[in-house]
Amino acid sequence: MKLGFKEKAAYGIGAVGKDMVYMLSASYILYYYQDIMGVSAWVMGIILMAARVFDAFNDPLMGAIVAGTKTKWGKFRPWLFIGTLTNAIILFFMFAAPPALNGKGMIAYAAIFYVLWGITYTMMDIPYWSMVPAFTENGKEREAMSALGRTCAGVGSAIITIVTILSVNAIGNMAVGKNQNVENVRLETATVYVAELDETGATTGNIKELTGGGDMVISADKSELSGEVSYTQSNSKYTLSFTNGSENVPIGENGELNEENSRMDIALNPADKTGVICVYLPTEEYNAVNEIHAVMLDLSSTKEVDRLGFKYFSLIVAILFFVFILITCIFIKEKSTVDVKSAKIGDMFKALLQNDQAMAMVVTIVLVNSAIYITSNLLIYFFKYDLGGRGWQGNYTLFSTFGGGMQILAMCIFFPILRKFFNMIKIFYISVFSAIGGYGVLLVMALTGVNSVYPFFVPGFFIFSAVGILNVLVTVFLANTVDYGEIKNNRRDESVIFSMQTFVVKLASGIATLVAAGSLSLFQISRSETTYEAVDGSLMAGLKAYIASIAENGAITVSGSSVLGLRFVMTVLPIFVLIVGFIVFKTKYILTDEKLEEISAQIKERRAAEAVAE
Repeated sequence: MKLGFKEKAAYGIGAVGKDMVYMLSASYILYYYQDIMGVSAWVMGIILMAARVFDAFNDPLMGAIVAGTKTKWGKFRPWLFIGTLTNAIILFFMFAAPPALNGKGMIAYAAIFYVLWGITYTMMDIPYWSMVPAFTENGKEREAMSALGRTCAGVGSAIITIVTILSVNAIGNMAVGKNQNVENVRLETATVYVAELDETGATTGNIKELTGGGDMVISADKSELSGEVSYTQSNSKYTLSFTNGSENVPIGENGELNEENSRMDIALNPADKTGVICVYLPTEEYNAVNEIHAVMLDLSSTKEVDRLGFKYFSLIVAILFFVFILITCIFIKEKSTVDVKSAKIGDMFKALLQNDQAMAMVVTIVLVNSAIYITSNLLIYFFKYDLGGRGWQGNYTLFSTFGGGMQILAMCIFFPILRKFFNMIKIFYISVFSAIGGYGVLLVMALTGVNSVYPFFVPGFFIFSAVGILNVLVTVFLANTVDYGEIKNNRRDESVIFSMQTFVVKLASGIATLVAAGSLSLFQISRSETTYEAVDGSLMAGLKAYIASIAENGAITVSGSSVLGLRFVMTVLPIFVLIVGFIVFKTKYILTDEKLEEISAQIKERRAAEAVAE
């Protein structure tokens, strides 16, 4: 019996909820713990990397556990339900860190809940994708459901990308209106520095220390002011102006700088009412300020707004996530009752090696995803150090938004259209060569000095569209290898194979990160963000040391050969890797539409014979 609208809708809505949760964690966990809760960037980097390595080994283990599960509700739905419930709870607590925790306590809290989140997400993610062959009857139906799942997952990711910051701000302001106890701190002694930025937004090493003092007021929740505290343009709202006597120096919009048009670092100690401030200005505005100017600063912290906003927004997402997956569990019925032998880690890799089609797809996925991730890791450096300019952040955001939209359009519209005219394997070829062509155009445009973001939408269209379609295809191709494995090895390894998909995607991400980091070091491309850490427990001392380092090291420069190397690594290397992936797929993957129909018929005959024998 073919699946009806009810089953299809139930499976799709589960994907929406699942990727809403994934995108919230993937995109905002670093921002939440670093900018809002005060955990240093390098510590969070270690936590995130360690969790990724742990997940890579945890995923196959979870696949084996699912494969060995036998209940009256099936082997997938129990884990889907349990994993979703626990992951939703962990998600809320992960974004509800107690502000009273000290530095080490907050680090431990972040590490524990992020690792637990990864474990519980794997607990539901593997069953979700593994169950496709268990409730579909043939290759075409399986293809449609896999495509539907990937498309709806893209919609879930897009929803979080669009609504998170707006929702966090609105929810946080409502929560703060009821809970916040605001206190004003007027700084009595503040050291103020002005640092010059070049046209790329990098510090030049020129620093001025102002001697005129000024009126500076900080407004924040009392819970933030128990010890030293730091603020930037990302976690505060401020107006800052320079004065010369009674007259404002005309810097910024209407003579004022704010979080929308400037960059600032501030560290203060509310107890003794002292602080250190550094304002970063382009050359023209930097030259307009002299050492005797005073500073007028009115700053209101948004940390508490963000903290409460993320807390309650994550609760809403967690509830929606649980409800959406519950709908999936209720309306999806597992039809496949084939016994699956419980596997150990070694058994899983053995099963993979015995299924040559699964192995071909695993290698292909590693290569394709590595190519894509290399570019995505280096894209921000391309916009900052190659295109450059004061508006590079806006251009990067605009390009990324366009790319995300193209991926969704590719999954929802382009793929179904192509499917009417071509088989799945030909669509794979079209997608790979679309990406290769896009990379080629991107390289030519970079080498010819194109400096506007809009022409880059052309190669972006071909690359991001290909990425969206490939995300659908690899899931379908992997699902097809399950039936192939049943015929060849007399067992169904759907959990094992789909757990390997998660493993290899993370492996590809690790490879790409290593390549990107190595190329940045080799070509001496400076990191995209600069931060400062406390010195001897003092944020003010840390900020002063950071400013001294800027003055000592001078300009952050990227040479022409460095930029050229960056261009080739993010375009030529992915082209090469995609070509290798294409060759592997073309020479090893044999599961055409005709072959899949033949396999499906054999499976039906085998099961019918087994039923008669029983």
